Parts: sequence; C-alpha cells; structure tokens
Amino acid sequence: MGMRPRTEERILDAAEDLFFTQGIAATPIDAVIARAGVSAATLYRGFPSKEAVLAAALERRQRVWLETWDAAVARSADDVERLLAVFDALAAFRDEPRGSRWCAFLGAAAEYADPPPEVASAVRADTEGMRARLTALARPVAGAAADELAERLLLVVSGDLAMRLRERDHDTALARSTAALLIAAAGV
Repeated sequence: MGMRPRTEERILDAAEDLFFTQGIAATPIDAVIARAGVSAATLYRGFPSKEAVLAAALERRQRVWLETWDAAVARSADDVERLLAVFDALAAFRDEPRGSRWCAFLGAAAEYADPPPEVASAVRADTEGMRARLTALARPVAGAAADELAERLLLVVSGDLAMRLRERDHDTALARSTAALLIAAAGV
C-alpha cells in the first residue's frame, strides 16, 4: 500500500524543516516522525531510510527552486538579464516559506564525508542541473565561452549561498553585480 500524498507532504515538510535548520546528523528520524504526526510504520511504508526521506526532501526542494528560477527567467527582458535571473531567483527563494538560511544541497554535501547513494544523487542532480541551465543561458551571451562562464557563475552562486551562513542579512546584490562583471568580461 502506498502513502497518501498529504501524508508524504507532511513527512517531507517535517524533514525539510528539521534537516535544514537543525542539521541532518543532529535530527533523528524519530523527530521527523513526531513533527509529521505519523507513525514509524507510516514513514517507513513510503521511505526505507532517513537518507531516502532526505533525498525526497531535496528532490522536492529542487523542483520548487527550479520553478522559482524559471519565473525569474520569464520576467527577464534580455539574454544578460535571463542569465542574471538566477540571483533574482535566489533572493525570491530565500523569502519563500520553504526558503532557508542557505543551500540545503550544500548542507547535505557538507554533512556526509561519503554520502549515501540517494543523497549523492540528489546533490549531483542539483549541481549538474544548475550547471546545465547556466550553460544554456550563457550560450547566447558568451557563445563558445558559455561553459567557462557557467562554471564561474556556479562558483559565484555557491559562494553567495555560503555567505548566508556568515551573515544572516546577506544581500544577493553583490553576487549579482559580481556575475555581471564576469558576463561583461566574457566579451560578447
């Protein structure tokens, strides 16, 4: 028997809240069960392990993030603005109810020296997805240099997300302006 969508949502909401604010290692699965208001049997009917819950929470988070990014791209007027829209999306995502003080994917990667396969896969999907999107958005702006520009922008995005840990009120505007300089230096 499968899990009801609303039950799955409650479990993932609880996991996301606890894992991404308290820490993954610091959050026992019993805390997720209690926060979700479900039994252990219910949780394990849908997820075979804590890592499977984490991977599902990351995958759901990535879908919401991509929707936010897509909306920012859609609001952009030209190719440069579409490329810079990732920073507009970061600012918007932070303000959403499920936003966080930093990147859940960086947090998951940081907590595991050797991540379980399902967690490694979710983190890799986020990284590769961001790289592919940035490259596609950079192509009209940087032509043959799109791959290199995308890598540089990925570094700026990751640094911006990490700065949120250092400064609670960190403003993404500096990362956006840094990215604009990189785009201008690409010389197209």
